[in-house]
Amino acid sequence: RYEPTWGSLDARPLPAWFDEAKFGVFIHWGVFSVPSFGSEWFWWYWQKEKREPYVKFMDANYPPGFSYEDFGPLFTAEFFDPNQWADILKASGAKYVVLTSKHHEGFTLWGSKYSWNWNAVDVGPKRDLVGELATSVRNRTDLHFGLYHSLFEWFNPLFLEDATNAFNTSKFPTSKSLPELYEIVTKYQPEIIWSDGDGNAPDTYWNSTGFLAWLYNDSPVRDTVVTNDRWGAGSICAHGGFYTCSDRYNPGHLLPHKWENCMTIDRSSWGYRRDARLRDYLPIEDLVKQLAETVSCGGNLLMNIGPTHDGRIAVVFEERLRQVGSWLKVNGEAIYGTKPWRAQNDTVTPGVWYTFTPKEGKVNAIFLNWPVSGILELGEPRAKPGETQVKLAGYRELLKWVALGEKGMVIALPQLTPQQMPCQWGWTLQLTDVD
Repeated sequence: RYEPTWGSLDARPLPAWFDEAKFGVFIHWGVFSVPSFGSEWFWWYWQKEKREPYVKFMDANYPPGFSYEDFGPLFTAEFFDPNQWADILKASGAKYVVLTSKHHEGFTLWGSKYSWNWNAVDVGPKRDLVGELATSVRNRTDLHFGLYHSLFEWFNPLFLEDATNAFNTSKFPTSKSLPELYEIVTKYQPEIIWSDGDGNAPDTYWNSTGFLAWLYNDSPVRDTVVTNDRWGAGSICAHGGFYTCSDRYNPGHLLPHKWENCMTIDRSSWGYRRDARLRDYLPIEDLVKQLAETVSCGGNLLMNIGPTHDGRIAVVFEERLRQVGSWLKVNGEAIYGTKPWRAQNDTVTPGVWYTFTPKEGKVNAIFLNWPVSGILELGEPRAKPGETQVKLAGYRELLKWVALGEKGMVIALPQLTPQQMPCQWGWTLQLTDVD
């Protein structure tokens, strides 16, 4: 059994499925999807920081005295079809999904008895959005279902009172935050708890170690659940399950601890923005690059989309997810279930990232640029004449190659028309019998 101490909890082995999965989809959805302007931090930027674009937006579009709470009934989700969402998630090639069950605004996407009249069953959709998506994902896909949960809430009077008392009182965690966590775990049995938003309070205020000890010892998901590292000020990148370290974290080198790069397709926001321009969305080439870099350095990629207030996954997000899925259909062997190789990227040719498939002893070289010459030089692999074989994923015939002294090789790529290419944005060479 795990003790409620970081020493004990950090020693828990991470369930194997998470490292093998490599790729997940993050979904930021909530009342912030109604104004859908600027950022999912809309309430904070408008009311607390009084940022000019947000104040002007409200003045121009809403009557005087309109409060953030008035957005609640407008969060309608009338087009939310959880089966359609599940089908898009499946098509993306993702192996897990993480939904925001509650963001810093405090609005819960399930009918929480600890969030009276500020939840999706009492206000707005009048539906259990968490439960509906969990059911569809489990019925229609093999994805692991996970939930994001914000520890703190920007404007909750109990939290503000505790903060004023320098967190020497704990009214908010004991009456709101912790009961919600126990509630979502018991009710929905998520296999990921993605905690966030410590409100600058230490983990002792949140009783994070107490909750995690219960989660790992006695909860219905004790054997399969994974957690992140956001459990109080000072715990990020130091304690918990996998490390996130910061948003859009991509170190570019191998880390000794399992980590995740959580990032957004919309460069500027996690929630849906009506004011987004096409250039704000990362192109598929960038997403494939991030996936290859992240996995080669031992990480998982958690790629975020923001649905609309009426429950649609915008067409641009759907397209990006389906593009990643089509790329993974061809190159998935270089991603799923792989381990980092002795080199993460190539020393001679930029834009080449390595992974290792232990079962077959294959080294995968993911290259992001197809050389004009048709010749690809790799500086890292040590090839063995007569033994080493080189294949292009999605192409039948073996490729010709020449060794460069003790280390490195030159590979002749097949001459293909654009229609004959196995995929469009990044390709994989599978090398067997190399050191």
